[in-house]
Amino acid sequence: GASNDIHRATSLARRMVTEWGMSEKLGRLRYSENEEEVFLGHSVTQRKNVSDATAKIIDDEIRRIIDHSEGRARDILTGNMDALHRLAKALLEYETISGDEVRALIRGESIARDTPDDAPTPTSSGPSGNAVPGGGRRATVPPSGDLNPSPQPGGGV
Repeated sequence: GASNDIHRATSLARRMVTEWGMSEKLGRLRYSENEEEVFLGHSVTQRKNVSDATAKIIDDEIRRIIDHSEGRARDILTGNMDALHRLAKALLEYETISGDEVRALIRGESIARDTPDDAPTPTSSGPSGNAVPGGGRRATVPPSGDLNPSPQPGGGV
């Protein structure tokens, strides 16, 4: 869910700053021990290896990376909204699309098939070009183009 994605993004940003030296403010130093073992309270014990001032800089750098990355992702998505809508429409029609079809849609081209994947093909004797059978279900896409996440059922904080 969304909280899992946030945890992964934060963990990756923390490793960028504390393990891989990817912070201009902190330089090319390692500020943490091996974080392969994850258990409750692990990050608290690791942070005792640095001063409170350095811990604050680390936290600030992690937030900067997360905020910058989120903004960049939103810019990419909004800048390509037309292509996203073409992809969503094709997925609603065909349920599965090939890599070549994705690239064609992104270029602004349309794709055409004889029939949608889940339509009966009584006269067809060859492969339909898609190994995944259609399920007959169709998803709905909100027309607003709103990129803000909405609460998911069962999600926690």
